[in-house]
Amino acid sequence: MNTLGHLSPSLVWGIFEEITRVPRPSKHEEKIIAYLVDFAKRHNLRHKVDGAGNVVIYKPATAGYENHPAVVLQSHSDMVCEKNNDTEHDFMVDPIEAYIDGEWVKAKGTTLGADCGIGMAAALAVLVDESLAHPAIEALFTVDEETGLTGAFNLAPDMLSGKYLLNLDSEDEGELFIGCAGGVDTLATFNYKSERAPKDFAWLRIEIGGLKGGHSGDNIGDGLGNSNKIMARLLQFGEERYGLRLSDFNGGNLRNAIPREAFAIVGIPATKKVAFLRLVKGFAAEVAAELQYTDSGFWMRAEECDKPTKVVDADTQHRLLTAIVSVANGVLAMSFAMKGLVETSTNLASVKFLPKCRIQVVTSQRSSVESAKRYAARTVEGTFRLAGAKVVHSDGYPGWAPNPQSHLLDVAVEKYRELFGKEPVVRAIHAGLECGLFLEKYPHLEMISFGPTLRGVHSPDERLEIATVDKFWKHLVALLAAL
Repeated sequence: MNTLGHLSPSLVWGIFEEITRVPRPSKHEEKIIAYLVDFAKRHNLRHKVDGAGNVVIYKPATAGYENHPAVVLQSHSDMVCEKNNDTEHDFMVDPIEAYIDGEWVKAKGTTLGADCGIGMAAALAVLVDESLAHPAIEALFTVDEETGLTGAFNLAPDMLSGKYLLNLDSEDEGELFIGCAGGVDTLATFNYKSERAPKDFAWLRIEIGGLKGGHSGDNIGDGLGNSNKIMARLLQFGEERYGLRLSDFNGGNLRNAIPREAFAIVGIPATKKVAFLRLVKGFAAEVAAELQYTDSGFWMRAEECDKPTKVVDADTQHRLLTAIVSVANGVLAMSFAMKGLVETSTNLASVKFLPKCRIQVVTSQRSSVESAKRYAARTVEGTFRLAGAKVVHSDGYPGWAPNPQSHLLDVAVEKYRELFGKEPVVRAIHAGLECGLFLEKYPHLEMISFGPTLRGVHSPDERLEIATVDKFWKHLVALLAAL
C-alpha cells in the first residue's frame, strides 16, 4: 500500500506512511521503538535506548560541519488514540488508514497520528538523506508525551550533547514557537452508595455527539463545546424539575482532549417522561444556539433503554452534578505578555464510572505562569472538595520560558524569510511541549518548535495540510545547513 509516497517531499511522506502502520498508543510504544531501532540498524546509524524507552539515533556531521555544534531533532513516538463511536479499530494492533482528501491527509474514523508522526518522519528523513548539509544530528524520539511526558521526565542524562534543539511538534506552518505552557492534572473521586433502581420510572439513554473536540491547550480558546459540561447541565435540570436518578455517566477519554461525546443512563418518574423529553429537546436547541458559530455539529438525543440494576444515591448524585456544572472550564486568563495567547485554562476532560462505586472526574490545568497554574489547580480542587470528593494532583510539568535573543531563533527567522519572502510568526503556545523538561536536564540548550499545519488534533477530525509539509521540510533543511 502506497497512498502517500507520491506526495512531495516523497521521502518524508513515505516514512510517515510507514509510521502510520505501526501501532503506538501512549504507554504502549514497544512496536514503534522496535521500528526505530530497526531503522537505525538498517541504515548503519548508532543509536541508544534509555530505560524509559526514549530512542536517540545519531548521524555524523557532513563534510565541513565537523566542528559545528550538534543539533537535536526531537519528536515524540506515541499518539493520541481517539476514534468515532461507529468505527471499529484496535489501536494496539490495527494500522491507521490514511487517505488524501483534497488538500489534506486524514484517517478513516480515527486520529491520524501526524501529531507527532510527521515530526518523526522528518527527523528520520534527515538521517537517511545523503544530499543534505548539516552538523552532527541527534534524533530524539520520546515516549508517552501525550499522557504524562514520561519520556521527557525520565530522559537519561547521557543521551544528548547538542547545543540546539529543534522540536518538530508544532501545528502551524509559518510559526516559530519559543515558549509553552506548563500543566497539571486534577483527579476528583466520588464514592457513592449503590441503590436499587426505583420502580415506576422510565429509563432513558441520553447521548451527546457531533462536537469537534480537539486539543485541550491549543484549541481551548476556540469556544468549543464540552460534552461533559453540557450533559451535567441537562442532568441537573432533570434532577431539579423531575426527580431524575442517575445510573451511569461517561464522557471524554483523555486529559489532553476536549471531550466530544458523552452518554448517561437516567430514570424519570414515568408520569413525567413526556415533560422531560420536551426539556431535552428544548435544552438541545438552546445549546445548539450557543454553539452555532463555534461547534455547529452538536446533537443530543434521548432514547428509551432497559432498566438498570442500580442508581447512584441521591446525595452523591446531587453533589456530583453540582460540582461538574460549577467547576471552571475553558479560558481563565489571557496573556498580557503576548497578545492573543491564552495564559491560563482548565479542561473538564472526562467523567468515568469506575468499579467499587467510584466516579472519577479528570481535569487538566495549563498556564505559561507557574503560580497561575497552581492557582487554577487549587480552584478546581476547591470546587470538588466542597462537593465531598477526594482530590489529588499529578506532578505536573514546567512551562518553557521564551528566549527572544536566541541565535537559533535568529537563524530560523532569517532562513524562513529567504525561502518564502515573508516573516514567520514568532510566538508561544498554550500547550504542553517537552521543551521545558529538556531545559531542566540540559540548561545550555537553545530551542525552537515548528512544524507543518495540523488541524483537529487529538480527535478523529485530525488532518495534515499537504502543501505545508513541503514548506516545513525546506525550512528544516535550510536551517540545518545554516547552523
